[in-house]
Amino acid sequence: MSSDEEHEDAPQTKNPAYQDKLTFKDLGITEVLCTAAERLKWSKPTQIQCEAVPIALQGKDVVGLAETGSGKTGAFALPILQRLLESPQRLFGLVLTPTRELAYQISEQFEALGASIGVKCCVIVGGMDMMAQSLMLAKKPHVIIATPGRLVDHLENTKGFTLKSLKCLVMDEADRILNMDFGVEVDKIVKAIPRERQTFLFSATMTKKVKKLQRAALRDAVKVEVSSKYQTVDKLQQYYLFIPAKYKDVYLVHILNELAGNSFMVFCGTCNTTLRLSFLLNALGLPAIPLHGQMNMNKRLGALNKFKSKNKSILLATDVASRGLDIEHVDVVVNFDIPTHSKEYIHRVGRTARAGRAGRSITVVTQYDVELYQRIEHLIGKKLPQYPAAEDEVMMLQERVMEADRHAKLELRSLGDKETGRKRKRRPDGDDEDGDDDGDAAIRRRLHSKKKGRGGRR
Repeated sequence: MSSDEEHEDAPQTKNPAYQDKLTFKDLGITEVLCTAAERLKWSKPTQIQCEAVPIALQGKDVVGLAETGSGKTGAFALPILQRLLESPQRLFGLVLTPTRELAYQISEQFEALGASIGVKCCVIVGGMDMMAQSLMLAKKPHVIIATPGRLVDHLENTKGFTLKSLKCLVMDEADRILNMDFGVEVDKIVKAIPRERQTFLFSATMTKKVKKLQRAALRDAVKVEVSSKYQTVDKLQQYYLFIPAKYKDVYLVHILNELAGNSFMVFCGTCNTTLRLSFLLNALGLPAIPLHGQMNMNKRLGALNKFKSKNKSILLATDVASRGLDIEHVDVVVNFDIPTHSKEYIHRVGRTARAGRAGRSITVVTQYDVELYQRIEHLIGKKLPQYPAAEDEVMMLQERVMEADRHAKLELRSLGDKETGRKRKRRPDGDDEDGDDDGDAAIRRRLHSKKKGRGGRR
């Protein structure tokens, strides 16, 4: 083995088997933070916390690999807050996340854990007003939770904002950050912060890109791995349902009716599908709400809050919601559209059966999805049982579902007409954040008119 290969992975912890009897105090967490953890109903540390917290408290860099829903946030939040208690300063920690929703959730957990010690957090994500964020940064919070793109905008454009005194950097869901092509932004951020810092790198999956980032950003890191390469939790019951593509809507309605009383996350492949299904299900009296990347930030948070508060029991989401979101009461995950990347399956089904709770997932497989489904089975290393669904019972719903689908398509069309009307009314300068496409169209029109003008002069 070459010396390069020897140093490719960080040293791995050789801790004994996970012990249920360990408490947060045993891990070295101070009394005030132990009390805060109890208030959050964290009765005992999870396996990743047992492995990572003692190493982090020694000031070492940590690479944490654990399945989704295993308590990764606590594994970096508790050591950072403890270090902040020991040496208080502003702009102490920075947490990078791939999605806006995850950033808000991490901020909530930091604020809940640090409420009794007066910790101030600030969320810096796209889709929100830059000036308002600049004012929050000027107050110098203790911890910043950010998406990489918007943080780089502030580092380059917000006067007086610097991270030169930062003590802790966390990259959560690091593989997703890099898969979303944030690599350049992460490099800029790493260059803008001190070399003398503690770094945490956490993810459910470890890829070659993450290993490269680990070599660039971490020093003498200890690798904490409490799962196999790609794994789903034991308390998750996983099923598949093999059906013709034209009956997908009918089978979905059947599942929602049969398992009524549970809360559902239904994952769809496109934003349009989430909207269509929300109109369809609401027409059938099923309380559904969409969540997708084309919604602005306030609407996304509103949808999440309605689902969390149980006003709506069905959340129809694209993969924007597949990572990190910890919603206690998700009982069933339905993959209405099978994920094109097998690894995304791990994250989708990880929205249920979190932190020791039981859960169920059902993946809809049509005649066009067989190869993708086989890849998922190969990845998780198990054959899934078929979900029992009596065809004659399901087909009794077909007429009602087809009528609701016609209603949904009409609603979509009228929504599209409204959007077109709005775009025509907008000024063609692209200033409106939600109207970027309109600005592009205006530029194309100007270029087109210039070409016409040249043609006329000839």
